[in-house]
Amino acid sequence: MSVPSRRRVIVNTDAKNEADDQYAIVHALLSPTLDVRGLIAAHFGHRRTDRSMQESREEIDRLLDLLDLAGKVTVANGAAEAMPDETTPQDSPGARLIIEESKQEGPLYVAFLGPLTDMAAAILLDPEIVHRDVTVVWIGGVGYGGIETYPGPEFNLGNDIPSANVVFGSGITVWQVPSNVYSQVSVGYAELEEKIGGTSPLADYLIEQLVEFNATHHPEPIESRSLGDSPAISLLLYPRGGQFRTVPAPRFGREGHYLPGTGNPIRVVETVDVRFLLEDMFAKIRRFGRSQHSGRPQVPPTRR
Repeated sequence: MSVPSRRRVIVNTDAKNEADDQYAIVHALLSPTLDVRGLIAAHFGHRRTDRSMQESREEIDRLLDLLDLAGKVTVANGAAEAMPDETTPQDSPGARLIIEESKQEGPLYVAFLGPLTDMAAAILLDPEIVHRDVTVVWIGGVGYGGIETYPGPEFNLGNDIPSANVVFGSGITVWQVPSNVYSQVSVGYAELEEKIGGTSPLADYLIEQLVEFNATHHPEPIESRSLGDSPAISLLLYPRGGQFRTVPAPRFGREGHYLPGTGNPIRVVETVDVRFLLEDMFAKIRRFGRSQHSGRPQVPPTRR
């Protein structure tokens, strides 16, 4: 039996919500073993803007321009709003992309760096998807067993609690990366400057937008940020680079807390290999910069 050389992946991203999605998107696109079948622009609520999904789409397009991949990667808009309840899907081109890719041969991994709105829509629009070889990798929810890093609902969960209940209750395969794990993937400004600064306009943009976000939105002195979305990509690159625990799928209450659910098994990530995650990403961004200067192909040759 032959082993596939690449994992088929869709990345669903609220790309302009903070400053970390950008790193995860770039890492995925520069990784030769990931066959990125599409990027889906996700909403991130109405706290800062009334056009959050559109802003995510604009950020995706900006990154593709910096990667010289404009027009070479499928991009679809996701839902502009959260689900109003657990039975009404927010149909979108993004949800339809997930459905169509799920029907293709071989495993499909869908990484969600924001709310689960488009996955819930795919399940409600095509219930047979839960019987296909689809794995949902979600950055969201607070820690289990009393481990908390948020005083209220975790952000990605809080942007669409009904969708999380649909996905977790469906029986589809889920890998959950809760906040106590993803918040540990921190980088400092000095590290970013030393590792990737000046290597390409892409790298400089990644650093500048992160510093700018902190300066605009962070209420305390800070010189670092958590790249909390990046574990979704490192786990796709090397699933054994994380420690998992299988638990019964919960439901989520209005405050984001866990309630008894269907009992379908889900896998909760308890640790990730942060050294591998950061060093692999930094190396690929530096390599991309060298390829730009040399005129060689700007993405790994195994990409289509």
